[in-house]
Amino acid sequence: MQQTTPQAITLTNSALIKYTMFSLVFAAITLFTIILPAEYDIDPTGIGHELGLTVFHHGKDETAAQLSTQETSEKSKDATETIEVIVPAGRGVEYKFVMAQYQKLEYEWITDGPALYFDLHGEPEGDTTGYFESYAIATLDEMKGSFTAPFSGSHGWYWKNTSDSPVTVQLIVKGEYAKHGLK
Repeated sequence: MQQTTPQAITLTNSALIKYTMFSLVFAAITLFTIILPAEYDIDPTGIGHELGLTVFHHGKDETAAQLSTQETSEKSKDATETIEVIVPAGRGVEYKFVMAQYQKLEYEWITDGPALYFDLHGEPEGDTTGYFESYAIATLDEMKGSFTAPFSGSHGWYWKNTSDSPVTVQLIVKGEYAKHGLK
């Protein structure tokens, strides 16, 4: 029986140099069109802005600042808190409050621009099925009300901005909750 050996692929020095140069050019294009705009808000070509990548850098800084100052904060039910949430152009964000069953939250929110689609809803603590219960769904530029959490979990808003520029939501809350932040 004759043994066959796999045929070795032989690359010449010129082929290795060609593939290395191709890889370097591809890496440079990726760096300038995707990575720098998304991670550092540096957009020398303008493509990152056109693709909507520069919004990630802004959202990351704001998210980190909001989460570091607000997520672990304990609040009493008599304290009123004003929170600013920026909804990037063409995107949606969720802002949630962790609440125990039957805790109450009074709220008022208003945008600095056009109306936003929103879904005020809650997700049960520990649920892994993806279940959520909506309390209100509409497209408005302001809303005022209150709700009592029907179950322990995270409760809050999903806002969707269909406009071409970011919209700031000023959210004023008073109630019982353990922590809050962007989700």
